[in-house]
Amino acid sequence: MSAAFPANISRQTADQHARESAKPAVKREIAVGLLTGGIDSPYVFGLAMALASKGVRLDVIGSDAVDRPELHAPPKLNFLNLRGDRQPQASLRTKVARVLVYYSRLIRYAAIAKPRVFHILWNNKFQFFDRTLLMIYYKLLRRKIVLTAHNVNAGKRDSNDSLLNRLTLRIQYRLADRIFVHTKKMKTELLEDFGVPEQDVTVIPFGINNAVPDTNLTPAEAKERLGIQQGEKTILFFGSIRRYKGLDYLVKALERITTSQSAYRLVIAGEPMKESEDYPNEIRRMVNREGNRERVISRLEFIPDDETELYFKAADVVALPYAHIYQSGVLFLAYRFGVPVIATDVGNFRQDIVEGRTGFLCRPCDSLDLARAIETYFASELHKRISERRQEIRDYANDRNSWDVVGEMTFKVYVELLAGNESRNV
Repeated sequence: MSAAFPANISRQTADQHARESAKPAVKREIAVGLLTGGIDSPYVFGLAMALASKGVRLDVIGSDAVDRPELHAPPKLNFLNLRGDRQPQASLRTKVARVLVYYSRLIRYAAIAKPRVFHILWNNKFQFFDRTLLMIYYKLLRRKIVLTAHNVNAGKRDSNDSLLNRLTLRIQYRLADRIFVHTKKMKTELLEDFGVPEQDVTVIPFGINNAVPDTNLTPAEAKERLGIQQGEKTILFFGSIRRYKGLDYLVKALERITTSQSAYRLVIAGEPMKESEDYPNEIRRMVNREGNRERVISRLEFIPDDETELYFKAADVVALPYAHIYQSGVLFLAYRFGVPVIATDVGNFRQDIVEGRTGFLCRPCDSLDLARAIETYFASELHKRISERRQEIRDYANDRNSWDVVGEMTFKVYVELLAGNESRNV
């Protein structure tokens, strides 16, 4: 959904706060500025709606990419589209201009905003600036800063780490009042690699993607739409195409299996990332090899929310052959649709996958062991009784990763931070 830049940020924010303060106060409200970086619409949507349901008054600082009608419905949710258009097709001059305009609006918002808590979900375009000078600016404004570290050190993951990257990360982590991570392993890495005090880190589960529609489309109908024959064993790789995600190992694993069996289909649905043209081209060459063309359905582009369910409902299993990962939203998206997962034993997958009940594990960077895990799954009771097991998988995820759970844990940290601030001001 597209929306124009606010004409007057000060007036829009002031009017919203005036409307709220005119209402009779029953108890003191928690007011938060949710700084999204203009990306990650599913996470923004899930968290914002969960917090709004708990009575938090939110300023959501977003963009066209995260804007959606539901974010304009709650009376205490104030969506400020400061980032606007993020389309990559624009000229370099246009991109530079709109980023600078955005930063000027963000800096202005921070100066006049009522919330005492700023919750940073993602940094903006200029990472080093955000981690240092922008953080110092927020602290000078006496804001409490909560930072969600979805990746403790993405440079380490992507094999492009540097001294400057680690230094600016250390500065941001030290300036944050509380850091959210999604796993205990991530917390350990923060403590050991960046010297963050243990009391400043809170482990909060990764919320299930509830932004994509889940209609009455059946698995049989989904397979038919994609041209998959009933009975073909369908494996889905979903999400951005990056080297660390190990898609090449999955294609090699398929080749090992299909030398003796032809009833397997691999569906690849996701957008190649622009940081490396070599890897997507390598994947295209592998897919187009003799023997693979008939068994692989590939859609190498961004998959919109309203088409996502088609791929998950057509899948018998989702494959996450990652070489390195902190946490994966695709895992919980699969669980939302009741689809089992085959994943490598990296990150937190061992804690999130119950072997034989919600999926299976294999060794990373090992196409032979991945092929073994795929064959094990399709021979298992989990696959044979998948229609019965789907709800069990959904329930398992909802008990641990629902947005109600995430929202409640997040809300308690806000309260704790503000209570600490008040005690120091007494």
